[in-house]
Amino acid sequence: MMRRFGCWIAAAVLWVAFTSLAGAETLAATVEQWGLFGSWAVDCAAQPDRDRGAFLTYEIRKDGRVMYRRDFGEARDENEVVSATVNAEGLLNVMVYFPSLHQTREFGLLLQKDGSLRAIYNRSERGEYTIRDGKYVTTGAPTPAQQRCD
Repeated sequence: MMRRFGCWIAAAVLWVAFTSLAGAETLAATVEQWGLFGSWAVDCAAQPDRDRGAFLTYEIRKDGRVMYRRDFGEARDENEVVSATVNAEGLLNVMVYFPSLHQTREFGLLLQKDGSLRAIYNRSERGEYTIRDGKYVTTGAPTPAQQRCD
């Protein structure tokens, strides 16, 4: 009986190790297959600026982590993508941990037919939206299309 129990424990440990490794590979593969890697901006020719547009870059590190860098000109940060899934409509749901904000944010991105990218939603882990249904919550203005810059 104890021998069987030991085998089950060993199998469980291997399963957890395998699924953790597979999950890391799946995250990078999901983001890559969807077409997110690279730099994006509303205007690739403009200098990054908080009011006129940031450069947003998604990359995979040598250690396998998927990173999200934001360049606002005077301020920059780098944050880890912790999950990414694609729903039936093709929306990429991304969760990013922002250490400076002490929170995880989730946002939905849509790759449009012309190759541009639009933010459809952006919410905190408490469900507070800054973007909902492709519009800024505070103004009701639609989110702008972002172009691939590289």
